[in-house]
Amino acid sequence: MIVKKLREKRNWSQEQLAQLAGLSLRTIQRVEAGNKASLETLKSLASVFEVELSKLTEEIIVIDKKCEAWKSEPWFIRVFLLGVKRRSHMLAIEYILLALGALSWVLLKPMAITTPLAFFFAYINTKLIAYIDKRAYW
Repeated sequence: MIVKKLREKRNWSQEQLAQLAGLSLRTIQRVEAGNKASLETLKSLASVFEVELSKLTEEIIVIDKKCEAWKSEPWFIRVFLLGVKRRSHMLAIEYILLALGALSWVLLKPMAITTPLAFFFAYINTKLIAYIDKRAYW
C-alpha cells in the first residue's frame, strides 16, 4: 500500500512507475495489492522513489487524517480515533481490552461490570478497525 501512496503522491500511473523502475505493470499491480515483492523489485522501487528500502518494507500503516474523505467522516468516528495514527496502536488496544476482559472473568466474577465492558469495547474497536480498513484510510 505504501507503494501506491508514493506513486499517487507523485501523480504517476502504474504504467509510468513500471517503466521508471524497469518492472512489469503486473508486478506493480501485485505489489500495490499487498502481495510480497522480491528484494530486487523493492530495490528498484526504492531507487525510483528515492527512499530507503526499509520504508517500503515497514508494516506501519498510518491514517491519513488530512485527506478530504477523512474530514467528511462522522464526528464520532474521528473522536474515537483521536490521537490514534497507526493501525498497530488500534490492534494493541484491542488485545489489551481482550486481556482485561479475560482477567476480570477469571479473577473477578463473569458478571462484574469490567468483563462485559472490556469485551464490548474490544468488539467496538474491532469493528472500527474493519471500517477504517474498508475505507482505506490506513
